[in-house]
Amino acid sequence: MQLLDGKKVSEEIKNEIAAEVALMKQRGEKVPHLAAVLVGSNGASLTYVGSKVKTCEKIGFDSTLVSLPEETTEEELLAKINELNNNDAIDGFIVQLPLPKHIDEQKVLNAVDPDKDVDGFHPENFGRMALELESFIPATPFGILQLLERNRIETKGKNVVVIGRSNIVGKPMSLLMSRKAYPGNATVTLTHSATQNIEEITREADIVITALGVPEFLKANMIKAGAVIVDVGITRVADETNAKGYVIKGDVAFDEVAEKASWITPVPGGVGPMTIAMLMKNTLIARERRAKKNK
Repeated sequence: MQLLDGKKVSEEIKNEIAAEVALMKQRGEKVPHLAAVLVGSNGASLTYVGSKVKTCEKIGFDSTLVSLPEETTEEELLAKINELNNNDAIDGFIVQLPLPKHIDEQKVLNAVDPDKDVDGFHPENFGRMALELESFIPATPFGILQLLERNRIETKGKNVVVIGRSNIVGKPMSLLMSRKAYPGNATVTLTHSATQNIEEITREADIVITALGVPEFLKANMIKAGAVIVDVGITRVADETNAKGYVIKGDVAFDEVAEKASWITPVPGGVGPMTIAMLMKNTLIARERRAKKNK
């Protein structure tokens, strides 16, 4: 068994981006500028946004954090998004999810300029991705593609099972793994909560990508020997024996599955670091596209 080490690969990607940004500075060009909109004070969201801002600093990007109170209205948030859409200094921005319950998430994501939608959540980007046209690929699926590619994992003609049908991971992953490219060209089955006999389906898979959010759902008896396992799940599970009072678990029962798998992502340290690296990559792409357009 070998680890699909997201920490290592994400560092490689961030170093590549930093080198490119250094060249931009040498040429006197504008460096990429990423903004993040945070509504309220959700603990996990604060952590995620904080690490994105730190990464920007580390690789030489400009960054802006727009922090809004919990009681911000939908209209006020939409006005702020419109402001960012029209701000030429900003190349890309994200709206940190989840949003407070009184705000319509889809309406907000639809309001983001597709050319600045570095999360890849806008319907225009999703549609272009589905049609295999130039688009922003959502950061987590983009990260998984990079993990597979940089570890030279064969996907052509392979049987891939995706567990979970979210718009952020499951659905885009199923489209990307079946596209006519590498990584891709696989035969993909998308499974979810209504799938019957899921164990029979996963046991046939050469590659399993699980994004369910159910701790240790995938057990060793659900995979075949030599399968490649990508675990997107990340859940805090209460544990009084741990100083923090919780442990982080993925969707995969790691210890038992690792004994049968050929490759597996750890949790944490697998897909998570890749997501932030690919958000930075999308922001660099956004900057390059804008520079091209302005010529």
